[in-house]
Amino acid sequence: MMFLALLQSAAPAGASPLPDAPIPGLPAAPDAGLDYLQLILHASLPVQLVIVLLLLASVASWAIIFRKHRVLRGANRAADDFEERFWSGGDLAALFREVSGSDQRPTGLAAIFEAGFREFARLRQKRGMDSRTQIEGAQRAMRASLAREVDGLESNLELLANVGSISPYVGLFGTVWGIMISFHGLASMKEATIATVAPGISEALVATAMGLFAAIPAVWAYNRFATKVDRINVRYEAFAEEFSSILQRQAPHDEY
Repeated sequence: MMFLALLQSAAPAGASPLPDAPIPGLPAAPDAGLDYLQLILHASLPVQLVIVLLLLASVASWAIIFRKHRVLRGANRAADDFEERFWSGGDLAALFREVSGSDQRPTGLAAIFEAGFREFARLRQKRGMDSRTQIEGAQRAMRASLAREVDGLESNLELLANVGSISPYVGLFGTVWGIMISFHGLASMKEATIATVAPGISEALVATAMGLFAAIPAVWAYNRFATKVDRINVRYEAFAEEFSSILQRQAPHDEY
């Protein structure tokens, strides 16, 4: 202790402490982070093509995700608005004229209602047509319109499913190719170390990461949107059944 005190008192005033220096025999600190852009730029051509393909698939899937979210949200809102008008107790003939006379093509529940009521009114104008035939005709028209509406809601969902299921394998192909190139380059070297192989393997693993980056959002979005479409389909089918019951009560005595 006395020796340390003498050293401290012998040090000149204002002297700064010695800077940190690497200790001989210990490895230097690694560089902070990875430059992913450099990894991609220095990758082999097949790996770069795989990464570009996966990037395009990711962009396309995100565009579909935003568009499908807007479409399904609009379909639910339109169904809420139409059901409010339909169950308000107004005249169905007046509601039909309002829907069919609109400048925009009816969609969703409005389209199903318009198709069923139009066919029902057309069959009632024919002589000798019994009420059962009228109801069956209206039901067929509503089923056809319902199928068209659901098909429109399901459009592009198959692309999300394909991106989600194929992207990991495409990325794995790029990784396998990159690793194969890295090990093939070792044939011309007399001494192989981890420092020699690591850069090539890192470049190859970027392809796997890109595959997962494209696949995970696509799979999540597909499952979520498929569930929403199923719920809307059940809602459309329930409305068609309820509207058929109303037409069946009106068929024997009401005239359009």
